[in-house]
Amino acid sequence: MPADARSGRWLAIEMNVKRVETWAWVLIYVGLIAVALGLAVQRGDAAFGWGMAATGAALVAVGVLLIWIRSRMTIDNH
Repeated sequence: MPADARSGRWLAIEMNVKRVETWAWVLIYVGLIAVALGLAVQRGDAAFGWGMAATGAALVAVGVLLIWIRSRMTIDNH
């Protein structure tokens, strides 16, 4: 058992890591769906379609950034 496990700090760090992972993948998948829908809507309304696709691309970028942040996170198991 890690030294911080008794105080609950280790559990909080572990929950934080899982939360970052979950948000990263949710943002990536929602962003990809938004890009696909934006490109499909673009035929009917170009401005709305491109706006939707750009928003989706931004969500994917934030998700990728969270994956990079998660790769830099460490859990100290003393």
